[in-house]
Amino acid sequence: MVESAFYEQVSPDSYLSTPATAGPWSVGAQHGGPPSALAARALELHEPDQGQRLARVAVDILRPVPIGKLSLRTRTVRPGRRVALLETVMESDGREVLHARGWRVERPAGPVPEVTDGRPAEPVPPESDGPPPEIFVSRPDGYLSMIEWRFLPSGGGLAVREGPAGLEAEVRRAWARSRIPVLAGEEPTPMMRTLLVADSGSGLGAALPPSGFIFINVDLTVVTERDQAGEWLLLEASTVIGADGTGLATTRLADPGGSCGQAMQTLLVAPR
Repeated sequence: MVESAFYEQVSPDSYLSTPATAGPWSVGAQHGGPPSALAARALELHEPDQGQRLARVAVDILRPVPIGKLSLRTRTVRPGRRVALLETVMESDGREVLHARGWRVERPAGPVPEVTDGRPAEPVPPESDGPPPEIFVSRPDGYLSMIEWRFLPSGGGLAVREGPAGLEAEVRRAWARSRIPVLAGEEPTPMMRTLLVADSGSGLGAALPPSGFIFINVDLTVVTERDQAGEWLLLEASTVIGADGTGLATTRLADPGGSCGQAMQTLLVAPR
């Protein structure tokens, strides 16, 4: 059965997650992308202000988000005309599973010079011409099958190489877009599109094989200097890992027009 959306809305503040949300680590737990996108939707709908844009979303994943009914409650933490901070709390069976905070930033009244990272824009390739990461192959169903991936050439299945001092992080690149909406019949906002796939940076930029290690992100922070344009998002991800088992995945985000943001994830890394 092909799912039509990641969630079904059952009341103004509650949603039923579909099997399309299933992540790669457990068939009963969601990938971080769909609940992050759902939380971003709640942040944008709460006391909306057309003079502001949601520029940063920081998600803390308190525990695995189960596939089932979710409820959300949203509040304004810090109101303001120029900047405002909002918070969404996601619950499952009365337990808090995810917190998301978002900064809304005032849109300028006059022109502001655009400063880019100097990287040229590039088109979406017609098909993949690089190998998929191991985790994408080992658990291809659920969320991973609901995203269309176009992997770009890289050195191999892991974003790592042997250097003079040992293992060194490399960047893996892939274009991605969702095959289904977050909610049926509703067009996702640019921030929802970004959050939906940005959480995949840690899997794309995996530095260790998932057959021998777990690397679970406990958070996701996304900052966008402008709204994502169109459906496709380019992820350029790499991961560094310390000997004490903490990892950091960083991902440059771009659309066909160029850079549009950055994502960071804190990882728990441990042998299986």
